[in-house]
This record gives sequence, C-alpha cells and structure tokens, in this order.
Amino acid sequence: MLVQYSKVSVIAPARLHMGFIDLSGSLGRHFGSIGIALNEHAIRLSVSGAAHRLITGPSAQRAENCLTLLCQALDVSDKLKITIETSIPEHVGLGSGTQMSLALGAALNEIYGLGLTVRDIASVMDRGLRSGIGIGVFEQGGLVVDGGRGENTITPPVLVHMDVPDNWRFILVFDQRGQGLHGQQEITAFKNLPAFPQQEAARLCYLLLMQGLPAVAEKDIFKFGEVITQLQRSVGEHFASAQGGVFASPEVAQVMQWLGRRGTVAIGQTSWGPTGFCAIEGAQPAESITRQARQQFAHLDQLSFVTASARNSGGDVFVV
Repeated sequence: MLVQYSKVSVIAPARLHMGFIDLSGSLGRHFGSIGIALNEHAIRLSVSGAAHRLITGPSAQRAENCLTLLCQALDVSDKLKITIETSIPEHVGLGSGTQMSLALGAALNEIYGLGLTVRDIASVMDRGLRSGIGIGVFEQGGLVVDGGRGENTITPPVLVHMDVPDNWRFILVFDQRGQGLHGQQEITAFKNLPAFPQQEAARLCYLLLMQGLPAVAEKDIFKFGEVITQLQRSVGEHFASAQGGVFASPEVAQVMQWLGRRGTVAIGQTSWGPTGFCAIEGAQPAESITRQARQQFAHLDQLSFVTASARNSGGDVFVV
C-alpha cells in the first residue's frame, strides 16, 4: 500500500484512571470505569515514509513492538521513520500502552489512507479489554465514564463525556523506584482477586451517577472529590492483596494522607499505580501545595511531584 501523506504527527494525552465500578460483573457488566485526560503528559510523535524502518526518541522499544503488531495486523509496510518527541512514563498508571498504540495506529491510518476509527485501532491492538478510559480520552478528552464489558462488547462504550472545569488541578505523586502491575502480572492479579460484592458495586454506581457526575456539572470539586475518594478506597481495598495495600507505594500513601489534610480532595491512585493523585481548585493553590509537598518530603528522593490540568479535547492528528 502506498504512502498517502509525506508526514503525520499525533498527540495522544495521558489519563488518570480514577477507578472501576464493578470488578466482578455482579450487576451484569464487568468493570466500567471513570477517568480524566491530562495536558501535562502526552505522546507526541511523527511518522513519515522511509527507505527502512527507523524509530527514535523516548519509549522507542514500546513503539517498535506496537509498530510490528500494527503493520502485521493492517498488512502495511513498516518502512517508516518514527520520531518520538515526548512519551508518557511507562507502567505508572497514566495509560502509556494504550496511547502509544492509538497514536501509532492513528498515524498509520492517515499515512496509508486506511479509513479506520479509533475503536478499530484499539480492537486490532487488544486495547480496552478491561477499561475504556484510554480509548475515550483519545477520542474526546475530558472526563469519561465507560460502560465496561458485556457479553458482546468489543471495546467498552463511552457512556458519559464531560468537560472538566478549567480551574481544577490535579497533583500527581510519582514513585520512581517502581512500576504498577502490567502484562501477565496484571492478568494474574485480576484472575486471583476475590469477588467484588454486588452491593458495593451498586453503591458505587449510585455515588457516581447521582453525586459525582452532577458535581462535575455544577463545578463542585468537593462533592466530586468525596465520591472519587470513596470509590478509590473501595477499589484500593479490593486490590490490596495484589499490590500490597490500598496504595502500591507506601511512600505515596504517606504523601497522599498529608495532602488530604491540607485541603485536597479526590485522593487516590491511578490504575495499578504507583502514581497517586488528588485534586484542588485553582492553579495557584495547586502550585503552592505542590511546592510544600516537595519540601516536606525532600528526604524521599524517589518521589516527584507534578501539577496537572485536565485536557478537554482528545488526541490530535496533523497531516502534512
């Protein structure tokens, strides 16, 4: 198949995965989840035709693996030059694997004129097997709730898409020593988890639908934060046997307790972590408390702190 364009550039945003709703499918559908797209971390890459395959930049090995799978599945040439300007940290809960797959898939779709949708690409790459948040934020950005998996689901449908208020900020706490469960470890962990109680799944559904989402619509960060903290506590306790506690990193857990006592809300861990997150209203308060946290925990040099904002638009694809 011939190259249709000389160069395609893609931006694929990172996301916070704020938790699952029904891990065991006790109410008829498995998983279901809520998440938010971020501005501060993203994959930025460009793809152009070349005499031979060449991939440069951060996360090049992950891109190599994704490109091989994509080209085989789509039956197109891998004689491409791929330049990765920025990447999302891998296996820390920000959705790096899904976003790399979608970014490269979107680029190949344009380069070769394949006429694929984002969900076509996700299906080819076996993305969305549990959570649909990464797919949803690439499509639309903002806050996304997916409907989990039913008997005939290919990729989890997006049930809710909402813009996040512009003045909400998220403080991310990274533990650079470790990675969250992924690959076969993640598959095994899900397999060995105990059944998630039906009554608790029903409670989380109600909290999200009748309290959390209305709070976003009414720009009430405190009520939204209460719901996310409850959801995170419930899911974290369920995951504790697989990840060693409600938080995968004891040091991140310590910081999150400290942040919670200083007015932040929506305390939790994104995906399998080890990255923790919380929310606060206003850019200046967020920067101030982040500086205080850096000073307070300077002795824990494996930790790093980032203030992030929500991205209310999806991935970008630019064709030259």
